Order: sequence, then structure tokens, then C-alpha cells
Amino acid sequence: MKISVTGGRPVLTRHAEAETCADPSSVMTLLSDSDSTTDGFTSYRSTFAKGAVGAPAHFHTKATELFFVISGSLQVLVGEEVTVLEAGDFLAVPPHTPHAFAAAPGCEADVLFVFTPGMGRFDYLRLLGRVMRGEADAKEIAASAERFDNHYVDSPVWRAALEVSA
Repeated sequence: MKISVTGGRPVLTRHAEAETCADPSSVMTLLSDSDSTTDGFTSYRSTFAKGAVGAPAHFHTKATELFFVISGSLQVLVGEEVTVLEAGDFLAVPPHTPHAFAAAPGCEADVLFVFTPGMGRFDYLRLLGRVMRGEADAKEIAASAERFDNHYVDSPVWRAALEVSA
């Protein structure tokens, strides 16, 4: 059974029925997507291999992004600060705050992501997988910034953190 409704009603996604998207360094399990920008939420789970880069520096104008580390360690940028989240740690990044994430150096990470308010983001996650696998052009990601509320920014702090961990 898969129930995927919002607006005060339960949302149930069975693990066996959840869609997955994979790229060379991570697997995303799509849990709940909302096409509404005023209520609901979007949620997915990502497992990152050692050395997986995750997302470059970016921000959202509408959504708060929530991170819950299920296991492993996740290196994150929030504003101009880089820190490592460990299993059981929770982080909420409000709109307009630059952030980025990657598996912490030498570690894997299993992370639950939630965006609120929700909006249809699963097509974005599918696009990321296609780009990482070489099946789509990275220009499609830039062209989708407004549609998916994902705005990339340059972060010298994040670039330096990734260089140190490489």
C-alpha cells in the first residue's frame, strides 16, 4: 500500500514500494513529494558512499531543508561554517541560507531529508541522477533553478573543505 496525500491526512510509503534513484555515489529513496508550495512536505532518504559529494553550495527561497543523520557522518556547510553531523544529529536550514553537504571524509552517510513547505522535487532528484550517470546535460539543472527552488552559489569555504577532504 502506498498512501501519498497531504493536507492533514496520513502519508505512508512502504519501503518495498518506494522509488529509488541512483547515481555513482548515492542512492535516493523517494518517500513523499508534494506539488504544493503552501503546505505539505517533500521527503527522501539518501545513502552516500565514502567520498560522495552530495550537493554543492545552494539555497532555497521558499523551503526549510531538514537533515536527520540516520547513520554515518555528513559534512555540511551552513552559511560560512562547515561542520560534521553524526548519527542522530538533526539540522534545519531556513530559506535563503547557503548550504551544501557531502559524506564526511572517510565516511558513509545515511540521511533523511525533509523540505517544508513541500513542492514537487522528485523530478529534480531524478534529473540529478541522470546527470551524474551522464544521461543528461548539467545545463538542465541550472535551467530548473526556479522550478525546483534550488539556487546554486559559489562558496570558497565549501570548495576549501572539499579540497582538504579529498
